[in-house]
Amino acid sequence: MTEVAGSKRAQITRAALLEAAREVFSAAGYDAANMVDIADRAGASIGSLYHHFAAKSDLYITLYNEYQRRQQHRSAQAFRTALDRGEKDALQLFIIGTRAYLEGCWEERELATMFLSGGGPAGFGLLTRQRFREWLHANSTLTNGHTRPLSEMLVLCLTAMATEAGREVASAPSRAKARRMVDEVLELMRRLYPSS
Repeated sequence: MTEVAGSKRAQITRAALLEAAREVFSAAGYDAANMVDIADRAGASIGSLYHHFAAKSDLYITLYNEYQRRQQHRSAQAFRTALDRGEKDALQLFIIGTRAYLEGCWEERELATMFLSGGGPAGFGLLTRQRFREWLHANSTLTNGHTRPLSEMLVLCLTAMATEAGREVASAPSRAKARRMVDEVLELMRRLYPSS
């Protein structure tokens, strides 16, 4: 087997293991999830699983990191598109990025619910608090230098609102309900910093 073919096969196996882990963690919860069940669901050997991931916690945190990257990408892309269209108001830019984040919570509701509801491996709560601080810093940085810059405390409140709203949007019973929730939380954000 060539090195390229082996690398491609390893990528496919890794992706299958992550998909299987997502299914098992979502169904059983982190504590009850079993590495053998994950390997079986992926159609892989337990040795292959441990070749790619050192432990169950490694799988969970990898899923979390990849989910966070997709969420950051959604928000950043919406933010950049708004900038390209001439939007300069810091609050409006924040709201546009938040809408993309909340829509991502609905689109990936299984993962969002799992990660936002607590649980996970030891130290996961610390990791999520660290990510929240990173998100807070990024939001503060992105909204400075635009019309009506946002204070640090306002960014904190808005970011906390977005996080909590994400939890609720992810558990909404329907897409229509999720959309109403997104619209309502974004309107509440606007009221915190009215334009006039």
